Amino acid sequence: MNTTMEAITEVEETLSELRQTFKSGRTRSVAWRKNQVSALLQLIHDQEDKIFKALYEDLGKHPVEAYRDEIGIVTKTINYTLSNLEKWVAPKKSRLPLLLFPTRGEVLPEPLGVVLIFASWNFPISLTLDPVIGAISAGNTVVLKPSEQAPACSSFLANTIPQYMDSKAVRVIEGGAEISELLLQQKWDKIFFTGSPQVGRIVMSAAAKNLTPVTLELGGKCPTILDSLSNPSDLKVAIKRIVGGKWGPCNGQACIGVDYILIEEKLASTLIELLKKTVKRFYSDSPKDSNCIARVINRRHFERLHNLLKDPLVADSIVHGGSLDEENLFIEPTILLDPPLDAAIMTEEIFGPLLPIITLKNIQESIEFINSRPKPLAIYAFTKDEEFRQRILSETSSGSVIFNDVLIQFLCDALPFGGVGQSGFGRYHGKYSFDTFSHEKAVLRGNFFVELEPRYPPWNDFKTKFIRLAYNLDYLGLLLLFLGLKRQNLH
Repeated sequence: MNTTMEAITEVEETLSELRQTFKSGRTRSVAWRKNQVSALLQLIHDQEDKIFKALYEDLGKHPVEAYRDEIGIVTKTINYTLSNLEKWVAPKKSRLPLLLFPTRGEVLPEPLGVVLIFASWNFPISLTLDPVIGAISAGNTVVLKPSEQAPACSSFLANTIPQYMDSKAVRVIEGGAEISELLLQQKWDKIFFTGSPQVGRIVMSAAAKNLTPVTLELGGKCPTILDSLSNPSDLKVAIKRIVGGKWGPCNGQACIGVDYILIEEKLASTLIELLKKTVKRFYSDSPKDSNCIARVINRRHFERLHNLLKDPLVADSIVHGGSLDEENLFIEPTILLDPPLDAAIMTEEIFGPLLPIITLKNIQESIEFINSRPKPLAIYAFTKDEEFRQRILSETSSGSVIFNDVLIQFLCDALPFGGVGQSGFGRYHGKYSFDTFSHEKAVLRGNFFVELEPRYPPWNDFKTKFIRLAYNLDYLGLLLLFLGLKRQNLH
């Protein structure tokens, strides 16, 4: 679709239809919400082979990786949502001051309206459908804009979703930057964006014109702190998890992937040897031919990663890998030791299969190192030192902190997922997705049972002290009763 009058008309008509659907109240029904989410689960089951094919076309993902990081994630999220939706939708009672009795208070979640979801290309099924599940479960209508950089998955979603879901409530609009710009010119009740900080700023700027609330799921340079682990088996486990977390998900093209490692100088050589052995064990001597690791998404990103390695000082720091296959858009797992800290590879999010190792005199210095850079989406720390753990928690800021593992926070529906500062803001997953696409409306139910209208003389010191006491003790009911605000004006 091109940004012509026809495209503008189609977008406006789509938005109008979705608003009419929302106004009709159909999406507020819990039964409708469950039916739509269940339909999405049926889509995943029926179209599994086509999803595998699309993911391989766009990113070269192996079926095992595709199921683990895409289909399995969506299935888990749907089952969790269906199991808890009625509880989430129910009003939550609020405790009111005793002196307001018999008045009752509650918090009622209500849908926001028509929401726009921009999806990313690196996990073009799971990171696309996960927020859709949250938006639908909260009772909204949705426009989904898949990433044009994953064309096979985008086409699959555009052609398949209308076959399963309510087309008057959920629409998929494909296109490039021009269509995204056109969508941003419309008025939405919520915008959910997953992508880079650069594009996130554009989205936020456009949303500000209509005071539209925004959730930005961005990224950043996620550090991994590797403390000295006295038990050799613990160190081996840590290395396995780092290697799996770096190159397993989309060959490093993941916002929560390991960006670089911080370790003490004396342990660097041991780390490098263990990394090499584990990479070989996981991905064979020839990762490109193993067919078990994803490729770079497109030529533009390939060139971006290639440029990171062109700096002579960066190239000199390579201790493993470094080969590139431009024709097949493949870069093998590459390890670097102490590249210049002012080089692009250490100032930009890598988002690829390059892993710098930064050495420190003392691992405690890692806290200052992390704090000298923008707040990351995640901090990973392998340590058994409880005091060090507490320092990391209290002295750093990040979207999440994970001790002795990597990436598993993304699988936990009971935990919020999101960034802070430049790594984004807002959160989702599980009930947090439902909350992201809901407005919590305060409801107070008064009663005609008691009505007092106290008469009182003009203001005096006693009244002033009484009001101050009422506020300090949070006796709102006592304060209202004394002032007689229900029937009288202040004199």
